[in-house]
Amino acid sequence: MTRPGRGMRLAAMASLPVLPVAWFIALQDHPVWMPIAYLGYLLVVIAIPGTLFWRRLTGGTGWFTADVALGTAFGLAVEALIYPVGRFFDIPLAALVMPALALGVFRAIPRRVVETKPTPWWAMAGVMVAVGVVAAWFVRVGSKLIALNGPAALRPDSDASRNLSLAAELTHHFPPEIPYASGRPLTNHFAAFDHIASAHWISSVELDVLTQRMVPFAFLLLTALGAAAVGMVLTGRAVAAPIAAGLTVMAGDLAAWPWTVNARLYTESPLSLGQLTNPPQAFSTVLLLPLIAVTAMLLRRKPGQTRGQLAALFITAGILITALAAAKASAVPLYAVGLAGAWVYLTVQAGRVNLRALDLGSAAAIAYGFIFMIVLRGRRSAVEFQPAKTFRHLMDGMTELHTTAALAVIAAVVVIGWLMPAAGGLLIRRRLPRDPMVVMLVVSLLSAVIAAGLLWDDGQTQLFFVRTGFIYGVLLATWGLGSLDRRQYYVAAPAMLIGVAAIYWGRYRSEDACTTANCFAQPLGVALVIAAIGVGLLGLLLRANRRTMAVIAVAAALGLTVSPTVESLRTFAKPALTAYESIAPGGIEAGRFIRRNSGPDDVIATNLHCREAGAERCLTGSYWIPGYAERRVLVEGWAYTARVDDSYSTNEQVQGAYWDPERLRLNDEAFTAPTRDVLETLRTKYGVQWLLADERVAEPPEELERLAELRFQYGTVRVYQLYPRPTGSPFPSPTPSCPTQTPTETPGGFPTPTPGGSPTRTPGGFPTTQTPGGSPATQTPGGFPTTQKPGGFPTTQTPPTQTPDPCLTQTPGSPSQTPGFPSPTPTQTPTGFPTQTPGGFPGQTPGGLPTQTPGGFAGQTPGGLPAQTPGGFPSSPGFGSSTPPPGGIF
Repeated sequence: MTRPGRGMRLAAMASLPVLPVAWFIALQDHPVWMPIAYLGYLLVVIAIPGTLFWRRLTGGTGWFTADVALGTAFGLAVEALIYPVGRFFDIPLAALVMPALALGVFRAIPRRVVETKPTPWWAMAGVMVAVGVVAAWFVRVGSKLIALNGPAALRPDSDASRNLSLAAELTHHFPPEIPYASGRPLTNHFAAFDHIASAHWISSVELDVLTQRMVPFAFLLLTALGAAAVGMVLTGRAVAAPIAAGLTVMAGDLAAWPWTVNARLYTESPLSLGQLTNPPQAFSTVLLLPLIAVTAMLLRRKPGQTRGQLAALFITAGILITALAAAKASAVPLYAVGLAGAWVYLTVQAGRVNLRALDLGSAAAIAYGFIFMIVLRGRRSAVEFQPAKTFRHLMDGMTELHTTAALAVIAAVVVIGWLMPAAGGLLIRRRLPRDPMVVMLVVSLLSAVIAAGLLWDDGQTQLFFVRTGFIYGVLLATWGLGSLDRRQYYVAAPAMLIGVAAIYWGRYRSEDACTTANCFAQPLGVALVIAAIGVGLLGLLLRANRRTMAVIAVAAALGLTVSPTVESLRTFAKPALTAYESIAPGGIEAGRFIRRNSGPDDVIATNLHCREAGAERCLTGSYWIPGYAERRVLVEGWAYTARVDDSYSTNEQVQGAYWDPERLRLNDEAFTAPTRDVLETLRTKYGVQWLLADERVAEPPEELERLAELRFQYGTVRVYQLYPRPTGSPFPSPTPSCPTQTPTETPGGFPTPTPGGSPTRTPGGFPTTQTPGGSPATQTPGGFPTTQKPGGFPTTQTPPTQTPDPCLTQTPGSPSQTPGFPSPTPTQTPTGFPTQTPGGFPGQTPGGLPTQTPGGFAGQTPGGLPAQTPGGFPSSPGFGSSTPPPGGIF
């Protein structure tokens, strides 16, 4: 057993602070408690238990750093399986059991004696350089692709809104339904959203920050670190760690044309828009890496393994395969095809059936079949067999030229770029008969390229095969470069720079637009010629032998794929926005108002269905309301395969009619011709408690305000609450109107006005209300409300006797204080308005009713529990209230 020297350990430890520093720098736009809370969740609930699980079940890799990276990913797999069970039994904090469970496994399974291998300081430092590149890319590009604040937040791409809504659905329900078209089960892979929902419950970080910022950035880091760990496992050398991490974050595709740097087809590496806007894809890559590592441990047949150790390895593989199947449909087939290739190879070599590969393949088939039948409900995929249509679609977006020659050139460039990382496999020194993992990686990569070239979907989902296959190519290239001698690295480095310079020069010589096939071929031809000349000159200068020339050629080829990510740091730094406001001005604030004042089972009805409100051609792809309200919507949008760039398709699955015309008719009548019967049917039959009306679609009729209570108005959005049909006298005594809430600007980070409307505020910072006689109440400079006498002269309010406030309801025995503010004894005016505390904040109603904090947030729900703590905890079941004011609403 070898141990690292003290100097090596100190040097390695000195580079570790790069990871937390990069974390906080990349997330610097958010309150500091948010990255701290989520990082603490990752460490305590995921990383430490996952590492204990990994080291006990697999025996470890020998490198502690590699075990930590792979163990963290394994912890995410365990969490993805635990959270749905906990959510089903209404225990959303179920992930907190993982530390205790890991401790039990740690004590129950005996420790294996594994040779400890040191991680050199330079290997650790190289990985941290890759981490720094990820942080720089995220600050410069990734964090700007999806805006969270300001006017740009109202114009996100459709995937961003849909992901947020799915995360909100998994936060409060399991089994999940389609949150933006309530009533049908969700047939979508949701393992990534399990992690987001669990983190939301435990860390209390807002869902949009988790979904669009922290979780994608964490997945990027775990992908780079996981690739480094798997590279060490495959090669048995620490030098593979910085190589794998560097290729993961720096490599890409063969982008020979300048305009393709921003194209989705050419940015299929983890640092791409396709990864950021698709959490399931990014999560599947994180889970795939430890699965490849444990597969190598099983197929390599390490001598001395007992049956118990093999069983533990298969349990680990089974957990990862199940979580991977729940994460992404395209990941398991590629793994299974590569595993089948390795099984055939091992069976032919040994002359007998290889049971280990067969068992792994059977587990993959069972897991995929279970997910397909239970989660996806056996729904047929929209992917069709249409060879070369992927390349035709790319050609249509690049030029008006539609010739066979242009198609052939474009297809050749794309396919060569996808397969370029496999060139690293030519440098692998380990003889093929001794390791089936080479066969598995090559077959999986080839399968990904073939699937992307032969299959087609209007939403470009066939490209997810290539995105999954990217990591197989990176591992092949890492394995080849990691097999070099120390001196050969001094040759590979300048050779890779030759490839980078060649592709940059070829792109520089390219025209801005191509109208001939020669134009498409010219930049790649120039790049290849420059690369060939550079490789030849370097070989002559070094008097290289055959092995050294192979190293130079392969390194230069890999250098040709490095430039897209580097180039994106300079050019691809603008949000992918739509030209219109797909989210209504005031809609984000309205959704959060409903979340604070409702229970998780409340349902919202809305008149907004089109992604662009009022558009002549309606793309029924509006998904944003459930994401911010964290409540299901009866009918909002139903275009499930809408493109990110909002292009229209003839596919009826995108623009088809809604499947329940009666439900849609009732929903729309509530906003066009509301009646008591219509609203009562929505409330009793479909559970609708809230109406969200967007004035951009149509002005709500006056009759709606007589039948429902207007609770919120801001921008172009109005929020109404439904109550049961009033009973008793048909002529109830008049009751004072309840004030409508509008958000105010506070220094505490509460909702701010967006274009389209500003809330009305008095000088004291409190919303204006109406007295029973219709005169507005105003604020004195000291913050005390005044009312109008019949003569029109204002008088300062004095403490009168208490009278109940009909606008608020309270369950007896409820606590009577908003968190963080004192609770003095309140007084009440005859008209029902609360007096002010010395600090200028509203007090309480006589029954101990909660009031609003300075930002307009309700302190407590009628159930006596806080609807949301200052940290943003999600509301819990039963917190909403639907009790009508005395006398009913009429």
